Amino acid sequence: MITILYEDEHIIICKKPVGTLSEMSELDESLPRLLQEQTGCAIFPLHRLDKPVGGAIMYAKTKKAAAAFSEMIANDRLEKQYIAVLEGIPEQPEGELRDLLFKDSRKNKTFVVKRMRKGVKEAVLFYETISAKENLSIIKVKLKTGRSHQIRVQFASRKTPLCGDGKYGSRNNRCNVALFSYSLSFVHPLTNKNINITAEPDYEAYPWNLFRTENKN
Repeated sequence: MITILYEDEHIIICKKPVGTLSEMSELDESLPRLLQEQTGCAIFPLHRLDKPVGGAIMYAKTKKAAAAFSEMIANDRLEKQYIAVLEGIPEQPEGELRDLLFKDSRKNKTFVVKRMRKGVKEAVLFYETISAKENLSIIKVKLKTGRSHQIRVQFASRKTPLCGDGKYGSRNNRCNVALFSYSLSFVHPLTNKNINITAEPDYEAYPWNLFRTENKN
């Protein structure tokens, strides 16, 4: 059963389980398909989370809503915040990371590059270190841009990969990628309501359990 965090006649926000696809797929069990079966509604993807990443994600229930929310997202009116566990501790406890990223679609991997060229996009995020323990640190991240694997590659390029993210240099194989979609905030384009939805990772599981006391409300 998929956990529903918010629902109205236009959209549904749910807690994506780790390991599910956030986009519709005929080959694999995907979250949109599971939501369709659970709710009986049509489901239109609006944004995505990597397969190993869990947390809050939003879908439209009608074509009209899909168009309105897609425009909202394209105009940077969806605020997305994440929490992550890093291997190591950032040099500064908080700050802005700004890089040029290039995605190699054949390898499904993103790289930090030094100059702008075809296929390169600027990536910007803000982060705050919440706590550190056993050479791991938990951070909150607010995305300014939404690039493929952005959080994962920007921190990996600074020698603090996400715990469990072997694709980007983590040597810790005790967990999946320790990244979680923590909150979605926006003004509903069809009702003008302020929406602020939060979700929590499994604080009983490693490495989140190391920070259970500091972060669980």
